[in-house]
Amino acid sequence: MKLITAFLFCYSLATIAQNSYTISGTIDSEGSSLPYANVYIENTKKGTTTNDTGHFKIKNITPGNYTLIASFVGFNTVKKKIIVTNKNVSLNFNLEPNEHLTEIVITGTLKAVSRLESAVPVEVYSPTFLKKNPTPNVFEALQNVNGVRPQLNCNVCNTGDIHINGLEGPYTLVLIDGMPIVSGLSTVYGLSGIPNSLIEQIEIIKGPASSLYGSEAVGGLINVITKLPENAPIVFADTYANDWGEINADMGFKTKVGKKATLLFGTNYFNYSNPIDNNNDNFTDLTLQNRISVFQKWNFNRKNKKKTALAGRYFYEDRWGGELQWNKNYRGGSEIYGESIYTSRYELLGNYELPISEKMNFQFSYSDHDQNSVYGDTPYSAKQRIGFGQLSWDKPLKNHDLLVGVAGRYNYYNDNTAATVKPDKIVIPSLFIQDEITLTKKQKLLLGLRYDYDKRHGAIITPRLAYRFKPTDDDIIRLNAGTGFRVVNLFTEEHAALTGSRDVIIKETLNPEQSYNVNINYLKKIYTKKAMQFTLDASAWYTHFTNAIIPDYDTNPNQIIYDNLEGFSTSLGSSLNLDAIFGSGIKGSVGVTFQEVNQTENNIKTRQILTEKFTGTWALSYKNYKTNLTLDYTGNLYGPMRLPILGSLDPRKEFSPTWSIQNIQLTFDKFDNLEFYSGVKNLLNWTPNRNNPFVIARANDPFDKDVVFDSNGNAQVTTDNPYGLTFDPTYVYAPNQGRRFFFGARYTLK
Repeated sequence: MKLITAFLFCYSLATIAQNSYTISGTIDSEGSSLPYANVYIENTKKGTTTNDTGHFKIKNITPGNYTLIASFVGFNTVKKKIIVTNKNVSLNFNLEPNEHLTEIVITGTLKAVSRLESAVPVEVYSPTFLKKNPTPNVFEALQNVNGVRPQLNCNVCNTGDIHINGLEGPYTLVLIDGMPIVSGLSTVYGLSGIPNSLIEQIEIIKGPASSLYGSEAVGGLINVITKLPENAPIVFADTYANDWGEINADMGFKTKVGKKATLLFGTNYFNYSNPIDNNNDNFTDLTLQNRISVFQKWNFNRKNKKKTALAGRYFYEDRWGGELQWNKNYRGGSEIYGESIYTSRYELLGNYELPISEKMNFQFSYSDHDQNSVYGDTPYSAKQRIGFGQLSWDKPLKNHDLLVGVAGRYNYYNDNTAATVKPDKIVIPSLFIQDEITLTKKQKLLLGLRYDYDKRHGAIITPRLAYRFKPTDDDIIRLNAGTGFRVVNLFTEEHAALTGSRDVIIKETLNPEQSYNVNINYLKKIYTKKAMQFTLDASAWYTHFTNAIIPDYDTNPNQIIYDNLEGFSTSLGSSLNLDAIFGSGIKGSVGVTFQEVNQTENNIKTRQILTEKFTGTWALSYKNYKTNLTLDYTGNLYGPMRLPILGSLDPRKEFSPTWSIQNIQLTFDKFDNLEFYSGVKNLLNWTPNRNNPFVIARANDPFDKDVVFDSNGNAQVTTDNPYGLTFDPTYVYAPNQGRRFFFGARYTLK
């Protein structure tokens, strides 16, 4: 019996060996081998990676017809069909570098064009970029974009805005799917409510874009483009937590509703409820937050294939920061200091392509923002409603691509401050025209003009010119010039004007700001014989502002004075980005920006406050295909910036040091549809209290009860107040949140 069993076992092994086949081969690119490239059999779990010389071998294959897929970061994926009839079958792959700059962009010209063909330089950031340093909101996600800096404006409530090329947050327009619904109040708080998992890409323009987008697009704009329902995963979830107690969760799904509609649903939830005071000033280092955002996007199929889409978002947030013993019973009182903000907001936006032979598109959006907040014992309640509609006509002609449009914007704003005697209601009609002219195969010229009418300021005209020269397939030179304008509402933009820590002085009726800008951009692609790919992107710019409104913190340390600058302000600088893809599984980018932002009044030049002279960013990734591990190292470096101190006796440093926030992450993606990630944020544990006696002035007396003032309202030096200071939380240039460890998981079913 044992002999029979042994014979059957040996016979089975021999049969398996006879039916065991092998597929082998190489993967290369332009004559160079690609080590650690992926190769697998479609619809199976059989696969491997190439060795150091680019060779692969897949064993234990049964005879049959198969499709092999070869892929590698930075290269186009290739599929090949193969029939396995012999024991050893050979198959070789040649991968071409991925033309990653051929993304479709919309923001630069209001129409979908190849990024390489756009006369306006547009930077594109994909979900892969966001995953390198996972964050609970778009605001933090932009910290590793060269020339873009999320700026915190308050140590207590941690609200902030986004600076582009050194310009303050109100000069940046934020769009969602091309619609200007994130502005004013929502720029301060609304950026924290867009689920990252729903983002298709983020497009950034540095420089004025008012000829297409009107007010606020003075320094640049950020367009957050959400996923199309048909392109989104069936189910997706992304959640993580850290040792500070922060919890973030994105989740959603898509589904067909009937035969003509596709729904994309997503939600984001963020919670932080763990008061921490590592700098020992009795104030929370990080604002406590409880936030939820719900998003829906509908796409409708029409017989004529014309576009129809409708999307909506609801956002609610409860955030507070302040003295550790604060609770809601102290809200609005003068016993324990706290800054508490309740925000409720909903948005609706749509896109409808008219059912006619001409390409005409109607877009609309509406947002309603309700904010109930207190800053110590200073209440600030505000409502803002923005309605927007735009009809555009895209008319291609021989050597011309015309875009003509008419738009209307309704703004409603009301708050409880003395500056708002009655609600501000305004309707701003607009007309714009743009002509993209093909001069030659290598040259394009874009001309644009916009007309806006604001009854408070009259007609505002903003022209635009863009020129693109493409001497070779791998070189692009772009020259852009234009003007921008901004109609100002201080109390929706300046957090410092709301805290109550300084008196607000408005000297005169504020006129619209005007800017004049010119910038030049050079882009170079380089491909090497060793399957490496480089992209060099260099820019230089100059912007001149008239009627600039810059808060004056210096004339009186207890006041913020606003008026139109009797002079001018300028922003000039240059930036350089280098992206690289190597055949060894390494991918990286590094960027650096140098800038000078100054204001000149009465022939006296002053450096703009809270503006760095240089900044650097980097993101390095290494994928080890054998272990299914990816290592991401991201970071930024900021040069010194002038800070808002409270006079000559203030012991806090007038200029920040050079500082850096660095992060590292490890991702494991062996399992289908599922990946795990973990890492450390702020590796260097950098916080602004380092080498400073304190960050918040008079944190022990936030209501200035023990401050002695003279007849002019100036704080006096006393035994209890040796520096003559008042309570001030605006001395902030970096997050107070130190090193933290995080762990998360993502699930995606496509």
